[in-house]
Amino acid sequence: MKKNRFTEEQIVGILRDAEASTIEKTARQHGVSEQSIYRWKRQFGQMAVADVRELRQLRQENVRLKKVLAERDLEVEVMKELQAKKW
Repeated sequence: MKKNRFTEEQIVGILRDAEASTIEKTARQHGVSEQSIYRWKRQFGQMAVADVRELRQLRQENVRLKKVLAERDLEVEVMKELQAKKW
C-alpha cells in the first residue's frame, strides 16, 4: 500500500492555509497539486485533526471486519459443501 506523504495534522494545516489565501498559492507553497487540496477539502472539509484520525481508524477497522466476515462466509460455504457430500 502506498504510504501517505502528509500526516493528518499537515493536511488540516494545509486546508486552513488554503482558506486564508488562494488554493494555487497554497499548493505551490506546500508542494502539492491543486487537485489534492480540492480532494482533501471535499474529503475532510471542516474536520479537526482528531476527527480525521478517528475517520482513518474507523476505515481501517471496517476493512479488517470485512475481511473477517468474508473468511467466515467462506468457512460456512465450505462446511455446507462438505455436509452435502456426506449425505
